[in-house]
Formats: sequence, structure tokens, C-alpha cells
Amino acid sequence: MTSDAQTDAPEILYQGDWLRLVRRGTWEACERTHGGNGMAVLVIAVTPDDDVLFVEQYRVPLGARTIEMPAGLVGDGGSTDSLEDAARRELIEETGWAAGRVEVLLTGPTTAGMSNERVAFVRARELTRVGTGGGVDDEAIIVHAVPRATAPAWLMRKHAEGYELDLKLWAGLWMIDFNPDGSPAD
Repeated sequence: MTSDAQTDAPEILYQGDWLRLVRRGTWEACERTHGGNGMAVLVIAVTPDDDVLFVEQYRVPLGARTIEMPAGLVGDGGSTDSLEDAARRELIEETGWAAGRVEVLLTGPTTAGMSNERVAFVRARELTRVGTGGGVDDEAIIVHAVPRATAPAWLMRKHAEGYELDLKLWAGLWMIDFNPDGSPAD
């Protein structure tokens, strides 16, 4: 990358409600515009029955149904969420489960060469069922509670059925039992 791309103000090529396409030097990138920071949360949640919570939904950019962990934007709807607040909100909205305790584990870019979006992996503990989930507006989310012991095999069956699988699922499954540094989760 040239030094101009590191220091130049972005040239806005397109501005939408949630995204903008920018050019810095010769580099083109997509930026999230909500909350000014491009942050999202991914919630790693296991029910008291030792079921991992997954969500299924149609994703327009892929033109396919996906399996993901509950997730969402920080600062959604103009709010000033903390990462923890966003994780709690998204978990309830998407799955109908509330967390008694949440822990931010790690944050980092999702597609560093294309977007400013960053995701925070958040572990949710002490879950209580408070609703049915399903998302808000037109999300039409289907909640899957899958026994932890068989979750990877279940995911691969869904893949064989034609679902797109978010690759962050495997990191999330690992972080059920381990912290990012490899130490056991409490």
C-alpha cells in the first residue's frame, strides 16, 4: 500500500444508509457507517441444557440461507451500545435467551482487505429463556439449539444441505471451552 492510502482522506464513491464505498489512494474499501466504528458482536451462547445456540437466516448478499452464531451491530439504530449491551440485546432479539453474564473475549477485523468492520467475540453465560427470538423487523431468524457434543457434525450436515456456514462458527465453538490465549474458560 502506498503511503497516500494511509494518510489521504477517503474519497467517497458511494454512500448508503449502512455502508459506504471509499477510495484511499488506489485502494477501494467498504466501510460500515453505524455508530462511527464498524463494530459488530458475535455471541457464543450455550443453554443450561448444554445446547449451542445457532441462528439461521437468509442473507441477501450471498443469496442463500446461512447458519451463524447470534450477532449484530454495535450502535444499531443509533444507540450508543457498549459491546456487552449489544451482545445482550442481540442474543435476546435473535434467540429469545437472556445472559446473566457476558464477557468480551477478543475483537478483530472480519475482512481486513475489504472492510473496516470488526467483530467482538462475546461469551454469554447463565442463560435464561425470556422469549421466542426470531429477530426484529424482517429478519425471519430460525433458532437452533444443538447439543454441544454434536454441533460440528450438525453444522457439516447443514453445509451438505446447501447452507452457507459462517467460518467464525468454529472459533466460537472453540471459545466455549477456551479463552483466546488457550487457557480453559471458567
